[in-house]
Amino acid sequence: MSENPFASVHGIETPLPGHATPSSLQKPSLAGSDTALVEELGQQQQRYSHAASSNPPVLESEKPDEGRPRSFKRLLLIGAAALIVVILAVVLGVYYGAVKPKQNHNSAAEGGSHSGGGPAATGGGGSGTNPTSNAITGGDGSTIVTEDGSTFTYHNSFGGYWISDPNNPFNDGARAQSWSPALNETFRYGVDKIRGVNIGGWLNTEPFIAPALYQKYQKTPTDTTPGDEWALSTDMAADGTLASGLENHYKTFITEEDFAQIAGAGLNYVRIPLPFWAIEVRDNEPFLAKVSWKYFLKAIQWARKYGLRINLDLHAVPGSQNGYNHSGKGGQVNFLNGIMGFPNAQRTLDYIRILAEFISQPEYKNVVTMFGVLNEPLEGTIGITQMNSFYYQAHQIIRTASGIGEGNGPWISMHDAFLGADTWANFMPGADRLALDSHPYFTFSPTPLAPPLSAHVNDACTQWSGIINGSMNTFGMSFAGEWSNGWNDCGLFLNGVGAGTRYEGTFPGSPAVSQGSCTDWTDWASWTADTKSQIKQFSMSSMDALGQSFFWTWKIANSTAGKVESPLWSYQLGLQNGWMPTDPREADGTCKNASPFAGPIAPPARTGGVGAGTIDPAWAASYSAWPPASINGAGAITAAYTPTGPIPTLPVPTFTQPSGAQATANINPGTGWTNTGDNTPMAVAVQGCTYPDSWTPTGAVPACAAVGAAGAGAGVVAGPATTRAAATTRAAATTSRPRTTTTDDNLARREAQPTGRYARALEARITPAPQA
Repeated sequence: MSENPFASVHGIETPLPGHATPSSLQKPSLAGSDTALVEELGQQQQRYSHAASSNPPVLESEKPDEGRPRSFKRLLLIGAAALIVVILAVVLGVYYGAVKPKQNHNSAAEGGSHSGGGPAATGGGGSGTNPTSNAITGGDGSTIVTEDGSTFTYHNSFGGYWISDPNNPFNDGARAQSWSPALNETFRYGVDKIRGVNIGGWLNTEPFIAPALYQKYQKTPTDTTPGDEWALSTDMAADGTLASGLENHYKTFITEEDFAQIAGAGLNYVRIPLPFWAIEVRDNEPFLAKVSWKYFLKAIQWARKYGLRINLDLHAVPGSQNGYNHSGKGGQVNFLNGIMGFPNAQRTLDYIRILAEFISQPEYKNVVTMFGVLNEPLEGTIGITQMNSFYYQAHQIIRTASGIGEGNGPWISMHDAFLGADTWANFMPGADRLALDSHPYFTFSPTPLAPPLSAHVNDACTQWSGIINGSMNTFGMSFAGEWSNGWNDCGLFLNGVGAGTRYEGTFPGSPAVSQGSCTDWTDWASWTADTKSQIKQFSMSSMDALGQSFFWTWKIANSTAGKVESPLWSYQLGLQNGWMPTDPREADGTCKNASPFAGPIAPPARTGGVGAGTIDPAWAASYSAWPPASINGAGAITAAYTPTGPIPTLPVPTFTQPSGAQATANINPGTGWTNTGDNTPMAVAVQGCTYPDSWTPTGAVPACAAVGAAGAGAGVVAGPATTRAAATTRAAATTSRPRTTTTDDNLARREAQPTGRYARALEARITPAPQA
């Protein structure tokens, strides 16, 4: 690439308080050379915070050593320097006011009271003066200077504040809102509410989110290709634009300002889909390898700056886990299904390990706090026993990387595999910080909601309220990883490129009866105030019913027509035009739930407490064997990779201090790998052996690739020794979890659908309200 994208990463050395700060203690504007004064002001704020609160925030100075050098002598010197600077500031006030006004204009303009409890705005916003690139923290109205020199105003009326100091890029003191814990404070899952949004279609493209990318190669409006990133990559490679075109999308579709806006919208969590090709590709896979990782590192720096936590979601894996277009290649499921199903699972577990090792490093674990190991696996094709075994392996691998217990690496998120949350009650007892992810949608029901929308604005309250609330009691931490305002399935490419809609009766397999024109629901510029009000009520009902959730998605890009054509799916567009609440707390109480889950989550192991990581022996006896005894579409496992390859380590960011800045010794970005004892080689093809295509379910397995052949192995069972030893001494049972007829029917309908991301039936156990 032509530029180093990590040359300007932001943070601050001084911790900020977790509670409202009186105006007398707010920070003035600080130039980069005044960092000693930052230390002194930080000490004042610490004293205030401890005196004012019985639950003070965790300060950077109070955190245990995490690989960054600390020097008592250096702190004394800094303290002395701070005192000198304060004295000089008083004595030479006139000088600084007359000769160096640009260094002090922000505090003069914005030194009054500041709502929300964060620091005073420090970037020059609202003052009419030129911003300073040396600003290191700010609140509502401050000016942000991005790495390319452009500026924007930070709007956050909720007491959030950003932190940016190139001398200390790993400070975790930023806060998204006054009610959300700062990154260096504990997020109390089950008590603190996840108010989140997905950043979909960015690093893992989808036709309906970035339609213009795909329209360029669509020959006619009804052409169904390119329908996924595999086909898009193939087309872009053919005209020589794969690298430049996709990187331009990564660079422009989502920017730092989006992260600032998300915090300013009252949201505290982002779920970021990432495909496996952020790490590598093999054989004939056409995807652009490794480049999206560069932009995920940017996402980490931006989230850190604005106090947002990240749920990293592995959205696409080798072979496809569901046959939907967002998995990389639509059509067939070749993950734990078919002759290459097990080798694809081996690769996937290695990618999970590589990601877990990176995000569990002390430099990143406070930002990337949740890891979704597999998005929307299609259990109806894969099988419940196989899914259980895979989830067990993923848990063990991640906890080998991170260690056991609260504060050691991310929460692990597992999707409910379209079985419904109640199916997973009491799953994997003893698992350490395991969360359940469900994706409820009204959009894709085989029996669509009938107009008008006004009849359905509270449907989420009546049909969804028990999903997450109940699962919090029976499973533990549970959330809705995706939902939208899509009460119908109108939207360009929403059901897939060239596919029709159920609403207009043109979707394959749906009743050929039109319920209206989709133009009414895609032409958002013509919506009346009443329509926007109904959509907003639908949204707030969904927010309150689900409680802990991530809206899908933050942004929809323009089509080639120059407009957003799936407006019900854009949180940002709804904020800008009045159909999303400007404060998500406005939704609280919409459903009038008399007994919402208020925590704490039990048992303690579910939150990293007592017993965490010690899997119940009886449960482990059924699911710990790897590989599973058989997989669908192949019977007994016939092909396997061998664990003999070098394990790649993901690159870490690099940092360049601004000219003239006070030197900070030993900025340590980590190595990309946190547990040096986790050194099992990567599962790769046996040298000299030609395997069947990983993306097709059939083919002949050569003897050299067969399980048990010289060199071919069954992969790796990883995990903490105390858990692994107990698990691997027991034979695996193959009993399946019973499924209801309703679930089976829904899965059958899903498998009959086209391959668009949302060309599936509604989440199992969630049925539309009876139609009037």
